[in-house]
Amino acid sequence: MVKKFDFLVIGSGIAGMSFALKVAHRGTVALICKTTLEDANTYFAQGGVASVTNLLVDNFEKHIEDTMIAGDHISDRAAVEKVVKEAPEQIQQLINWGVDFDKKENGEFDLHREGGHSEFRILHHADNTGAEIQKSLIKALHRHPNISIFENHFAIELLTQHHLGVTVTRQTPDIECYGAYVLDIATNEVHTFLSKVTLMATGGCGAVYKTTTNPLVATGDGIAMVYRAKGTVKDMEFVQFHPTALYHPGDRPSFLITEAMRGYGGILRTQDGKEFMQKYDERLSLAPRDIVARAIDNEMKTRGEEHVYLDVTHKDAEETKRHFPNIYEKCLSLGIDITKDYIPVAPAAHYLCGGIKVDLNAASSIRRLYAVGECSCTGLHGGNRLASNSLIEAVVYADAAAKHSLSVIDNYTFNDNIPQWNDEGTKMNEEMVLISQDVKEVGQIMSTYVGIVRSDLRLKRAWQRLDLLYEETEELFKRSVISKELCELRNIINVGYLIMRQAIERKESRGLHYNIDHLKRDK
Repeated sequence: MVKKFDFLVIGSGIAGMSFALKVAHRGTVALICKTTLEDANTYFAQGGVASVTNLLVDNFEKHIEDTMIAGDHISDRAAVEKVVKEAPEQIQQLINWGVDFDKKENGEFDLHREGGHSEFRILHHADNTGAEIQKSLIKALHRHPNISIFENHFAIELLTQHHLGVTVTRQTPDIECYGAYVLDIATNEVHTFLSKVTLMATGGCGAVYKTTTNPLVATGDGIAMVYRAKGTVKDMEFVQFHPTALYHPGDRPSFLITEAMRGYGGILRTQDGKEFMQKYDERLSLAPRDIVARAIDNEMKTRGEEHVYLDVTHKDAEETKRHFPNIYEKCLSLGIDITKDYIPVAPAAHYLCGGIKVDLNAASSIRRLYAVGECSCTGLHGGNRLASNSLIEAVVYADAAAKHSLSVIDNYTFNDNIPQWNDEGTKMNEEMVLISQDVKEVGQIMSTYVGIVRSDLRLKRAWQRLDLLYEETEELFKRSVISKELCELRNIINVGYLIMRQAIERKESRGLHYNIDHLKRDK
């Protein structure tokens, strides 16, 4: 079946939803998500949104400088300035859509401070900011008559000249996107979604790793699709591991203990109760995430232990419960009273700083295709994301994509020559155990060889093992009837390969990419 929409949005987080709301007045919008609207990385974001709002002590230059320092000065300064300076306007837009940020009794925003920030500038809603944003935008989506929502729909491939019989390579100029093949999971039918403009907003790829804070839908689908369509993908080696995921073996994803808890005064301790961050950075527990994650990783490996502790027992109990109600309840359900007990924590894959390369308009290297949110590489984050810069990046670049696409959409038409999905000669795959086992194997390979600390030998081993999995999976894909599980396996192998390959290509330790064979040495 062929479906036509002026705008096709793939992904239901803050990036995809805010774009949809900003373009729907000019045409029809299809928003597709592979599970439900709530099942997005945005929903699980605890900390908040970074924006300069308290002009008495804060300013754009401070936020820009904090971002550049955290990114190890690899960040694209134009992208940094764009996000920081446009942030207040987009915060107001979120409020207009119904987002309720916490305020003090005097009406001012109740701002948090997180690692790497020189001032208090994090707007939040208790410790579930992402859920508040997600729920507010979902309500706004449902109110708009031009937006059609397709839950439990999985984008398989982008449509380009390749589907018209043209040979497309990475050197092909003017590759164009005409929409996507999309699997209806309920019926197992593949529909052809034709569009004038396509937006990729599929989020991150934490599920590529064995331990992650991301929902397990974060399999890097958009990045893999764009890479297969011969689009440019950049900075994949910069995977951010959140230092403090709740250590509770068996949980996947891991429950996040927000960085705001360290901003609040939380102290990291080894299992014998000793502080250790003073050995690694003068900013102690509020050092940037890459430094804190490596410090924890080193302490765990040196001591042969599987976690460290985060301690907030010295803080006022009632204030702790008020600031972090969801963390308090989650820990209490596991027998941990955070007002009296230390919280066991360990690093987990959390955020991808690289992705689909885009310009200041959020346009990818493929015409008619935009990318926003975690699946994109805007240049904002450089070698390491500054805490709470991700949600604001998503709305600023969704706004840029909306403005640019609205200015050019009248130049585009639907390409009616795209053939429908052809699965002739394929058969149902009865070996689901192969897929589930391969998913576990990819996670083990990535966590062991392409994790917080890397080496040339580890990366070479990852290459050899992923290469074998790639060949087996492509063969299985060609002969099998399509399924969400098979597509996700294919995508995590693609994304794992990109992380590993671009890690090999960077012959230095920089930001989140830490290779013991390429450390800076004193001359």
